[in-house]
Amino acid sequence: MALLFLEEDPWLTEYDSCEKLYRDIMEQLTLRQKYPRTSDKYSQLSANIRLRLKQFNNEVGQLNQKLEVISKTGNITPEESERRTRQIETLHSKAIKIKKVFEDQVKSKLEEDRYQISRAEQERGLGDLSEIISRQKNIAHTISNEVEFQNDILDDIGNQMEQTNERVRTETQHVDVVHRKDKTCIYWVTIILLFISIVVVALI
Repeated sequence: MALLFLEEDPWLTEYDSCEKLYRDIMEQLTLRQKYPRTSDKYSQLSANIRLRLKQFNNEVGQLNQKLEVISKTGNITPEESERRTRQIETLHSKAIKIKKVFEDQVKSKLEEDRYQISRAEQERGLGDLSEIISRQKNIAHTISNEVEFQNDILDDIGNQMEQTNERVRTETQHVDVVHRKDKTCIYWVTIILLFISIVVVALI
């Protein structure tokens, strides 16, 4: 015999409760996605979702058992029993969907965290590289200044050497002049001495 007042059927009430619980879980999954994986809010929502998913599966299981009982007692028609069976199958599919969304979100958050870590490491690496380049630039600048300073010193040394060489040439010329003068002087002394000797010999 078919049930006259389906709206007052406890099974339907429990089914509506399962549907509401499903919507609540999906809302919490959407909310959880907004928080970082390491935050307290994310952990709280994750724990609550797991608890509600377990509750959802238990309630769907109870609905299935109660459907089997009322189907055997003939309180509903075979057509209604088949319709409710499909509803339970839909609830099972929703449970699978919840689990998949939950796991996909976890994977997504892990990938996001890895990306953030990788990006942070890249930024640190670029920062370190920038510091190295800056230090190398400063070193190159210092070396350039030192090379210019040494070149200036070498130029000064070259100028001093040219001046010294010039003085050496000048002094060498002076020495040659003096040397020639000394030779001339010796010649005259020799001539005078010979002249004196000739005079003395002549007088004797």
